[in-house]
Amino acid sequence: MSVIEGAVDVDVPVHMAYNQWTQFECFPRFMHGVRRVDRSRSSMTHWVTAFGGVTREFDAEITEQHPDDRVVWRTVGTPRLAGAVNFRTLGETRCRVAIRIDFTPRGAAERAADALGLVRRQAREDLRRFKEYIEGQGRETGQWRGTISGGHVRPDMDRLPPRVPNWPTG
Repeated sequence: MSVIEGAVDVDVPVHMAYNQWTQFECFPRFMHGVRRVDRSRSSMTHWVTAFGGVTREFDAEITEQHPDDRVVWRTVGTPRLAGAVNFRTLGETRCRVAIRIDFTPRGAAERAADALGLVRRQAREDLRRFKEYIEGQGRETGQWRGTISGGHVRPDMDRLPPRVPNWPTG
């Protein structure tokens, strides 16, 4: 099992960073290797990734989500991944976004990339790109403010919110 940790200070209010992070469909805009993320239910996402010429699809379940605080997730089946993203206020217009990802590299290429620190570097670069993305936007492209505890969505929050149109990026 490998652990990746990283953090970035972002020059937006914590609610804005958190709201943008809940827009999983936007992840391909700042996460290299993520080709598509679909959110089928409040607590379930489907991912398509491509790293080193290998394309993978998997489902991930959000097991805990608290607005402006944290999002915790784990894959369903393989690959074996779990992670948490924590948000901390650093003032009215600044916050820290910290990640922790636990994963088991599969195959020789993934083990080599992990041993060389490439996976860790990629995650930290994705955090830096998230910072650039949300600061460059100046506002979030949407939000999901529901609460998930122990994999259970509050009964009144088991619907996806209406889509907010994407704001121009530049």
